[in-house]
Amino acid sequence: MKTYNDLLNEGKLVFNDKETLRAFLFELCNELDIDLYLHKDEEADERIIKRFNEGIIRLSNNEPLNYVLGYSYFYGYKMIVNKDVLIPRFETEELVGNVLAYIDEIFKDKDSICLADIGTGSGAIAIALKKEEDKLEVYGSDISKEALEVAKKNATNNAADIAFLLGSLLEPIIENNIKLDVLVSNPPYIKQDEVLEKSVKDYEPSIALFGGEDGLKYYRLIFKDAHKVMNEKGLLCFEIGYDQKESLTGLAKEYFKEAKIEVLKDINKKDRFLIIQL
Repeated sequence: MKTYNDLLNEGKLVFNDKETLRAFLFELCNELDIDLYLHKDEEADERIIKRFNEGIIRLSNNEPLNYVLGYSYFYGYKMIVNKDVLIPRFETEELVGNVLAYIDEIFKDKDSICLADIGTGSGAIAIALKKEEDKLEVYGSDISKEALEVAKKNATNNAADIAFLLGSLLEPIIENNIKLDVLVSNPPYIKQDEVLEKSVKDYEPSIALFGGEDGLKYYRLIFKDAHKVMNEKGLLCFEIGYDQKESLTGLAKEYFKEAKIEVLKDINKKDRFLIIQL
């Protein structure tokens, strides 16, 4: 008889990260409504043994846990993730929280608010915003057809009514003559020559990571065309790199001369969110 504790002990011989192994086994058990902590000394389900043994090989090759599982949680919602989309980060949950707070403040008297998530990837941002604020009319755009397929599945699984559009940045928004109250984006912002962890470099899609030589390529492109899609009283919210505050606030002032521009810190006290109020 092989118990769940036995699985963990055997797994450590292949992949010596106790916390990740425990999280992996916990999720596998949870999928079958088994409480790992109550049943850790009981005989392990054969389906779990098979998936656990296959998974630890992938983990030992630096594949991220969420890709091995096939899903991640974002703002309390379960999202499919695979090699076509980034794994949603905790910082991006804070972006969603900030967007919701600004919407409550700026658009409290509006019955319907049009919002687009540019570079939507897995659809996590768009879905969380729609689920948390029903009066939002939400669009999600992405240049990757494969990413949009994942986003559509996630929207269906989470019962979120979102229109997904294929195309680069604002192009599909412009082509469909959509006017936005709120634009949200977590664009690729890593500098081209930055060294990444092996698990990120080898497994996550580079198109969703790198933002050109200085990391600002996609902000420039969005800023340049924003006037074509934004309503007069609009809100633009971005996730940014921790070291990009000065360069991005300067760039934003060039394009949005009359706007209120501020940068908010994340929970780790790092500059992380650029907010532009038109």
